[in-house]
Amino acid sequence: MAPNSRTLHIFLFLVCIAFSSQAQIEVKNKILDFATGLPLENASVYVQNTTIGTVSNVDGKFVLLVPSKHAKDTLVVSTIGYKSYKVPVDVANDEGEIYLEEDVASLDEVVIVADPRPQTGNEVVLRALEKLQENMPDSAYIQKGFLRHKERNTKEFKWLIESAISLYDSGFASPTNQYLKVNVDEMRKSYDLRDVDSLFTYYTYLKNTTGNKTLKAENLKRDTIPTSRLAKAIKWNDTRVNGLPNLFKGKLNLLRNTQEEGALFGDDILNKHLFSVDTVLVDNGRKIYKIQIAKGKTYVGLNTEGIYNEGYHPRGWIYIYWDNYAIKKIEYELVAASPAQKSRSKTLFGTQTNHKLIINYMAYNDKMYPSYIYYETPKLVNVGYKPKGKMTKEAEARYNKEERYYFTVQEILFSEIIEDKAAIAKALNQKWEADIFSPKPYNKAFWKNYNVLLESEEDEKLIQDLTKRSKLFKE
Repeated sequence: MAPNSRTLHIFLFLVCIAFSSQAQIEVKNKILDFATGLPLENASVYVQNTTIGTVSNVDGKFVLLVPSKHAKDTLVVSTIGYKSYKVPVDVANDEGEIYLEEDVASLDEVVIVADPRPQTGNEVVLRALEKLQENMPDSAYIQKGFLRHKERNTKEFKWLIESAISLYDSGFASPTNQYLKVNVDEMRKSYDLRDVDSLFTYYTYLKNTTGNKTLKAENLKRDTIPTSRLAKAIKWNDTRVNGLPNLFKGKLNLLRNTQEEGALFGDDILNKHLFSVDTVLVDNGRKIYKIQIAKGKTYVGLNTEGIYNEGYHPRGWIYIYWDNYAIKKIEYELVAASPAQKSRSKTLFGTQTNHKLIINYMAYNDKMYPSYIYYETPKLVNVGYKPKGKMTKEAEARYNKEERYYFTVQEILFSEIIEDKAAIAKALNQKWEADIFSPKPYNKAFWKNYNVLLESEEDEKLIQDLTKRSKLFKE
């Protein structure tokens, strides 16, 4: 064989090896309730004994990229209160739509334990919090994931950013403000319309950075403000409100930060919350408590610097495994309750629910890691003052109720856990930057093999509308 021909064959052989090692199986489907035929949102879809997974969207649909080496492994589709569905990965696309049947726990067996079983919702939750030291990761790790950060009103997206991120955590016993880091690795989409975004944010930024107490928001005009200045103000606002570091280091990281001062699920949890057992369900063959969260004796507050973020009552659900008291899922809302917060929320946002949080956890190596996070909060973008008398068309547009505030939504899907100490040390030697606004080129090869959250049908339409007005990195 000629040297050039031999070289070509070796090259093609190596290419084939590289391609086969990176080849992916795309699994797509829709998950429905067997009895009603309705889509099941937020159902878990994952490859058994791995961290590869995703969740279904509001339409019950999902897409999951699985490395070909897992072709014969088991794909599990599960959601709390339903029987799990299992199928080999390589035939998952041939099975038709997935219907899940409801499953009810049986409590008639005799359970013999040295430690008496808690009887009330409060007791179950307190036991689960005591067990966090055992059930949460106790050593350093990195999680890789996908972030979708979007802001929209009732009609349309105003801006949308999607990123691949890394989260470093040194373990449950260490404080997050010192030992937790977030990095934005890649950008996929950057619909960036901050040039039409928040005059109110700019006004707040000026008041906090210049000390000008006489400044009035209604006197600001968009066409006199450089976009670069507005972008700087929005970035400043996000670092104190809903930036990525705040989401992980703040009070709403309910389980991870129970040891922090003023934690919502800290030592005084029962002053602000009451818990009652609703029922016992099944999750992938394991019994799980469904516990209702209700208001306690005092208000909940987030103590956000520069923002009145106090005077709430909590509501929602917490799901705790029967056998080891590990917390599987939290659905948590903060609703305006004090007179001052009710008035503020109604006037500024038109909604009494100021914070909505969902956190799913997955079991890996006998520890519970976050697998999916959804966080939603209203954000004021136009000043609340409405002048009396006849208004100009510009003023009418500015004080349009539907343009007064946006819903800010952050969704994070984690799909990889790194525990190798050498890999972690290498990653930590690089610069970590959590700024989702920092521009990065679109890396087509990277995103081809990266798991993302499937957009809903409604979001797809809004994205198409937004694309007409803004540049899109993704092809």
